[in-house]
Amino acid sequence: MPWKTADIPDLTGRRALVTGVTGGLGVNAAIELARHGASLVVTARDAKKADEALDHIESEAPGSNIDVISLDLANLADVKRAADEVSAAYEHLDILVNNAGIMFPPKPSKTVDGYELQMGTNHLGHFAFTAHLWPLLVRSKARIVSVSSNMHKAASGVDLRTFTPEGSPRRYKRTQAYAESKVSNLLFAMELDRRVKAAGIDVVSVGAHPGYASTNITKTGPSVGGKSLQAMGMHQVSKVIAQSAAAGAWPLLMAATDPSLTGGEYVGPSGPGGWRGRPKLVGMSRTARDAELANALWAASERAAGVEFTV
Repeated sequence: MPWKTADIPDLTGRRALVTGVTGGLGVNAAIELARHGASLVVTARDAKKADEALDHIESEAPGSNIDVISLDLANLADVKRAADEVSAAYEHLDILVNNAGIMFPPKPSKTVDGYELQMGTNHLGHFAFTAHLWPLLVRSKARIVSVSSNMHKAASGVDLRTFTPEGSPRRYKRTQAYAESKVSNLLFAMELDRRVKAAGIDVVSVGAHPGYASTNITKTGPSVGGKSLQAMGMHQVSKVIAQSAAAGAWPLLMAATDPSLTGGEYVGPSGPGGWRGRPKLVGMSRTARDAELANALWAASERAAGVEFTV
């Protein structure tokens, strides 16, 4: 039988943290987790948008228990501050959904720390956030969901020079940079799974992707620095083929809650091309399964983020 939100078990007594709730996937995932009893911690950069998302979640899941944490994934000092705040505030964190991201900024853009914006936000910020939360996650026997994309298949590798102070010397290509950030999400998820299993740690690491969902990321990213033809084009395509943001959140929710998943799985839509449909276990690219590359990415990410992520 196809997975549906009714399959989410009772989450009463469990705490879930979802990054990036001002966009469609994050807020819809948060709503369903709250409806099934989870206490929520949600993160956002913009306080006003966070308040709007909080009001929306509470209207859809009355009586929900929600805390908001400010988090800018493009600022590694702020990532540590937010993780320290979470670790000090809560005795357990059972589900971590690393969802927030940016897509296709038309001009080369950097994080506060000088790294390419898509890689720095989508992968490096979440890598550092998870590393800083690691003692809490281990103690909680947590499940960690890394949100990737169908676009990860467009990456034939990862340019590790992206993680050096001087950066990659190659010409900036927005789609290539995005694809590499998304395959990095999967490389991280799979390497974390390998490491926790080797160490005998009771933590589950899985990946998920939403297919083609109608969310703000297809408009806000390409519009960074001003409107672009790509932003307008993607908006028109979304009207025709995209599924709803609520449906796009289904793979994230299955990955976060399905008790049959033991780590190392990848969940995405079941329809043609993986663009839409009910969630199921799906395949990933050969690059995403490259254990040698994953290990090198882990080391490069530790150096870039200034963290020691020992599992």
